[in-house]
Amino acid sequence: MINANPVFNQVLKNPLFEEKEIKVTIKRLDLIHPQVSGNKFFKLKYNLEKAKSERQNTVLTFGGAFSNHIAAVAFAAKAEGLKSIGVIRGEETSPLNHTLKTAQSNGMKLFFISRELYRKKKELTFLNDLKSRFGDFFVIPEGGTNELAIFGTSEILNKEDKAFSHIITAIGTGGTFAGLAKSLLNHQTLIGISALKGDFIHQEIKDLLDIHKITPKGETKIMDNFHFGGYAKFNKELIDFIWKFYEDYKIALDPIYTGKLIFGVWDMISKNKIPKGSSLLIIHSGGLQGNIGFTERTGIKLPPLSM
Repeated sequence: MINANPVFNQVLKNPLFEEKEIKVTIKRLDLIHPQVSGNKFFKLKYNLEKAKSERQNTVLTFGGAFSNHIAAVAFAAKAEGLKSIGVIRGEETSPLNHTLKTAQSNGMKLFFISRELYRKKKELTFLNDLKSRFGDFFVIPEGGTNELAIFGTSEILNKEDKAFSHIITAIGTGGTFAGLAKSLLNHQTLIGISALKGDFIHQEIKDLLDIHKITPKGETKIMDNFHFGGYAKFNKELIDFIWKFYEDYKIALDPIYTGKLIFGVWDMISKNKIPKGSSLLIIHSGGLQGNIGFTERTGIKLPPLSM
């Protein structure tokens, strides 16, 4: 796998934390690699190893037009000497946005399909049709979440993280949450803050843990009230919070996952949802390349990337 930069934990100071007697630290996975950022590094690590061990020379994956996963797979596959195909949800638009241009520049072949057809991405008939078109390939699912990804994300926590009482992460496809749940210790609570609207996420995560036979040693919780209207939805309050966080800590966030994650943490602390004396470790899952596309799409400027 491509070389990773050292990951470190950064302590965050704030009068709110002193008032509530809570310690807050952020794990800077956003700095692990400039292109294969954050949790994507861990999700792809063993998938690409598996593809190579099976002597596959092409990986195929799925994602939206602004997908961090698509951009990361394209770069990582190229670095590992593999070809890549990205099946993109929705019609092709010209010119390509930053994410898709980046993926294409790293050798990814882009294949655009309708949203209706995209829903069939897990069906064997659809996958066989893709093999008829492109030849044989190794499939990495949308968002990268599968058994190999969970094995990778279970390595996010290390020995120095044993002292934390709470581990807090954003939830999308659930692969990072599942990996953290797998490595959770008895005294720890894992909190997932969903970027998706709807209480279905509780059952979805339960099913994911059941499928992969993960029984967390510690407690797990999912918060579904910080989605700001749904996936990729936002408002001025969230954007203002992202800028304030950057001004205070010089750490960039995105409005899809990490902005909502840290907004949720601040809200829970201020409303006494976290017990006094707790020590929190927030997982910064990266994904900041998407900020460029966000600005292209909305005209809203976001803080500069951390790398």
